[in-house]
Amino acid sequence: MDYKKLASDLLPLVGGEENITSVAHCATRLRFVLKDDAQAQTKKIMALDGVKGAFSSAGQYQVIIGQGAVNDAYDALTQIAHIHESSVEDQKAVAAKKLNIVQRFCRMLSGIFVPIIPAIVACGLLMGLLNTLTSFKVISSTSSIFQLLNMFSNAAFIFLPMIIAFSAAKTFKANPFLAAVIGAIMIHPDLLNAWNLGLQKAATLNIFGLHIAMVGYQGTVIPVLLAVWVMSKIEHFVHKIVPNVLDVLLTPFITVLVTAFVTLVFIGPLGRLLGNGISFGLKDMYLAAGPIAGLVFGGLYSAIVITGIHHSFHAIEAGLLANPSIHVNFLLPIWAMANVAQGGASLAVYFRTSNKKVKALAAPSSLSCFLGITEPAIFGVNLRYGRPFIGGAIGGALGGLYMGLMKVGMQGLGVTGIPGIAITSGWNMVNYIIGMGIAVGAAFVITLVIYQDKDLDADDEPVTVAKDVVNV
Repeated sequence: MDYKKLASDLLPLVGGEENITSVAHCATRLRFVLKDDAQAQTKKIMALDGVKGAFSSAGQYQVIIGQGAVNDAYDALTQIAHIHESSVEDQKAVAAKKLNIVQRFCRMLSGIFVPIIPAIVACGLLMGLLNTLTSFKVISSTSSIFQLLNMFSNAAFIFLPMIIAFSAAKTFKANPFLAAVIGAIMIHPDLLNAWNLGLQKAATLNIFGLHIAMVGYQGTVIPVLLAVWVMSKIEHFVHKIVPNVLDVLLTPFITVLVTAFVTLVFIGPLGRLLGNGISFGLKDMYLAAGPIAGLVFGGLYSAIVITGIHHSFHAIEAGLLANPSIHVNFLLPIWAMANVAQGGASLAVYFRTSNKKVKALAAPSSLSCFLGITEPAIFGVNLRYGRPFIGGAIGGALGGLYMGLMKVGMQGLGVTGIPGIAITSGWNMVNYIIGMGIAVGAAFVITLVIYQDKDLDADDEPVTVAKDVVNV
């Protein structure tokens, strides 16, 4: 692959050097912050040899190159053009200025919950393994190995407020260690464990006429988010008014004292009420109309992915997992059906098209979907040609319908497709696999019927850009 040629061809198609504010790259994509996204010629960019897709999302114009190859493409691009290099984090801050308030809110939630997914996944996998072993009578629930694995599997959920607090502090630009202290206070052993709230009566403290219920916040998400946000405001304010010589002593002291008091008196109870309202509201809707909810959510999820706000759903999913009265993620199986269905649609394009370039893109894109990564298929193949995206949406809807009908739940978040099997257990695992078969099969057959190569256009052939157009 000639990455210098790719970079030379790509540069004018994003508007040239003068239209680029900065460029960075992640594991698979070049991420541009453009002054004017309208100057990017998406169809011609996607027709370039070596490009697997291109789209604008979250204030960035992203060009999918592929793992490993993106490093070479980035190096070649920065060598031929005078472009400001930046880290992905720096670029996100620049891109955020182009977002509206809803997009910024979703980005905030994404920034908090995406980093903690590995911790939730690790414990979710252990929980799924434990449930499977006990369901099939491999080990007894009274055995020592069960007790040990059970301790390992629920650790992230018991201490979730501390984990969320640490992550949220980075997003809110607060001290993460002070935030962890606030999270620890919210699950302190002197407070009644929230998981036992229905079994015991909580004590109440009377301080300055204010009644503080001595109940912990295990299994909650919203209270700790609100607490750390308030803490960040208090910390920044105290920094401004405290003399520098006393800052290291007084700022942490005042921040923790005020935040902890306000949290236990006001923020915690309000956040718990709001979080329970969302979690139990979704649970009741799911129990009452699970198949319909699965049909609708499964059909629409891929369209939501295009907007980039799907990462904000992690907050809701974490709340479902952490809530001791629910303790299962019934949304993720539906999202998973939508993801693998797009893979089925992309696979149908591979068998249906006679265009070699499209074939070369469709096959690996479909495999990526089956492993839980949908962007190459959605932006590089299905949405690009329209009808495959519709076929994938229908497949996702049917798979979601089955998930709702069977009430399938998962013990984690952030893992879909074939790897998602690992965070299911017992009959949930069986039904999850059946659901994937329905979603992929329906999307494949429907796309095979409705897709035609006449959906392709001249831009699907490799393009050559004159060298003198490139600014070097």
